[in-house]
Amino acid sequence: MKKITGLVLSLFAGTMLYGQTRAQNPEASQITALQRQIAGMQHQFDALDKTIDDLTWSQRLGDAVLVDKVIITGPPPAVIKNPTGQGAKNPVRFSAYVFIPSRIDPSKKYPLLVLPHGGVHSNFNTAYAHIIKELTAQEYVVIAPDYRGSTGYGQGFYQLIDYGGLEVEDTKSCRDYMLQNYDFIDKKRVGILGWSHGGMITLLNLFNYPSDYAVGYAGVPVSDLIARMGYKSQSYRDAYSADYHLGKSADQNVEEYRKRSPAWNAQKLQTPLLIHTNTNDEDVNVLEVEHLIKSLKAEGKKFDYEIYKEAPGGHTFNRIDSYGAKESRMKIYDFLAQYLKPNKKFKDVKELIEASYFPKQGK
Repeated sequence: MKKITGLVLSLFAGTMLYGQTRAQNPEASQITALQRQIAGMQHQFDALDKTIDDLTWSQRLGDAVLVDKVIITGPPPAVIKNPTGQGAKNPVRFSAYVFIPSRIDPSKKYPLLVLPHGGVHSNFNTAYAHIIKELTAQEYVVIAPDYRGSTGYGQGFYQLIDYGGLEVEDTKSCRDYMLQNYDFIDKKRVGILGWSHGGMITLLNLFNYPSDYAVGYAGVPVSDLIARMGYKSQSYRDAYSADYHLGKSADQNVEEYRKRSPAWNAQKLQTPLLIHTNTNDEDVNVLEVEHLIKSLKAEGKKFDYEIYKEAPGGHTFNRIDSYGAKESRMKIYDFLAQYLKPNKKFKDVKELIEASYFPKQGK
């Protein structure tokens, strides 16, 4: 009886203490609520930024390029919390940008380039405007997906991310959409290019769909997620193990990280490929790309690559506006042109530069 009485008294004391703690610190629940509210507001701010950036495409490209933004679908979500819910397994809707040289002849055929953006949760934006100018001046048609997980479309879309998984399928859906809807696309002249995470998506598209692309370019590509988790910060690793992301850390599910790493899938390459990396890259450590290069060589694959030594610009060394960056992009365009045969290929860097301020001429 004394034991029971003591237990009841202990439970009562604990309940009283809990209630007192809550009464003494009501701010705790308010802070939690505010944190959730602020997180939601961040997605609203991102959506606003996205809308503003979309408005500037025409300003950046002028009347030399027709710009459209389309909505298409990819596979259903990777994780469905309520599989029996209404519409739970519907395909995921996402946006993509279509860039068409305004002076093309629709009765002729033109090559297509698929351009997935870089960055975890980033998006395609006007930071790519100079590259779009250069591509369309050569009379490439370009499609650039804001695949699942991209920023600027709300929290729900943000949390659909499937890093190195269904992002790849969304990108492939863009390629298929263009061939189905634009008669002036030459189905035999389709390439893909991307930088950083976009380079990773490029590689996985080439590996998974080798017959659907004539050529690919991967710039400073994320190549080995297992190694990447080792040299990045704990907060970076935590982002990947979030329940809406990969769900587990690399040590908890090494096979899943391996499956999404190009360096561990090098045996699949069948398509002409050019890789660029930079020894002073502050984002994708050169060791990742070196692993990819060594893996491709070990598999006896034929491909082209260049390791730049301390090139100014680090991670973005050949995406910036310096002359050296333009020289590097000229190498990319020369490589792509071997397989895609653009109607107005640049002869040299001079023509590339002129395309930036005389895009109408389309030399």
